[in-house]
Amino acid sequence: MSPQSTRAAVAKAARIVVKVGSSSLALPGGGVDTARVRELVHVLSERAAAGSQVLLVSSGAIATGFPRLGLSRRPRDLATQQAAASVGQGLLLSEWSSAFADRGITVGQVLLTADDMTRRTHYRNAQRTLEKLLEMRVVPIVNENDTVATDEIKLGDNDRLAALVAHLVHADALVLLSDVDGLYDGPPSKGGSQLISSVADPADLSGVAVGGIGEAGVGLGGMATKVEAARIATAAGVPVVLARASAAADALAGREVGTVFLPTGRRTPTRLLWLTHASTPQGRLYLDDGAVNAVTKGRKSLLPAGVTRVEGDFSAGDPVDLLDQNGHAVARGLVNFDASELPGLIGRSTRDLARERGPAYEREVIHRDDLVILDGSPTRP
Repeated sequence: MSPQSTRAAVAKAARIVVKVGSSSLALPGGGVDTARVRELVHVLSERAAAGSQVLLVSSGAIATGFPRLGLSRRPRDLATQQAAASVGQGLLLSEWSSAFADRGITVGQVLLTADDMTRRTHYRNAQRTLEKLLEMRVVPIVNENDTVATDEIKLGDNDRLAALVAHLVHADALVLLSDVDGLYDGPPSKGGSQLISSVADPADLSGVAVGGIGEAGVGLGGMATKVEAARIATAAGVPVVLARASAAADALAGREVGTVFLPTGRRTPTRLLWLTHASTPQGRLYLDDGAVNAVTKGRKSLLPAGVTRVEGDFSAGDPVDLLDQNGHAVARGLVNFDASELPGLIGRSTRDLARERGPAYEREVIHRDDLVILDGSPTRP
């Protein structure tokens, strides 16, 4: 696809995911900027009225909530962030709900976590819920479930979330709205920096400094996370436009604003995208050379016989990294055994294990359908 045809595809998209960042919604000192919310709702409502299905991924729960807790700035510690998100989610949803209701549109809140995408039953439930909401002409308001985060609230979670939701619902396009005009070849605040109007391949970003170009004040998602989100989405065949929130109407209409990212790949299972890009490995399995080749080149399941060492504290179903004997991570997968159980199985054949321990042990450590090959490995998925 060319940049022009990609923008045209965004303009014609029957199902579109739009992500908006905290600094595009919040007042400088925190709290919701009602005028900005209603401006964006006007644009999205017009698109919905034209026949498109719209999903909105909205940041801003923490930025909305912390002033109500009497705080003067965004909190840094996890517990207070969670408290602010708990307060802010309701306030933010109320703003969205009221603004959309004035245009005759009902919204529904959908809070997601990494588990909702990596575990089969969870991601299928999320998919069914989103499909039903769209079928009923409801606009889903999607957010990372910050209030129950068990790990550090990461920078740019909602950027990656938007890319993965676009894949989950088979969206035709993803629009990322920020507080900058698009992707620049240097900090936009410095003279001489040029807007990059299109990105056809990740190689086009060689030498482009994306770190530190963040959403100032109340937002934390930087430009690097938006580029990563675009990479995830385009690798799954979804065209992406990155633009300033005030240019949302032009971006959705396919006009020459912001940066357009051309699709580079095709769709793969959503939970495998989460496994690659959004999961945190809970342990490490070291493999012998034969197992490394079987997993990376032969696309085979990992069997106990190929495991030489186990590290970490994980449960069945958790993501773990697979390492070669040099300690290089070659793959990641969802493990079928607990960390406490696996050491007694390594190096042994499934036939012997089944004979000794029963048929429940005649299974893979990681099934090939739950494996992704990591960048830099002998082969790519």
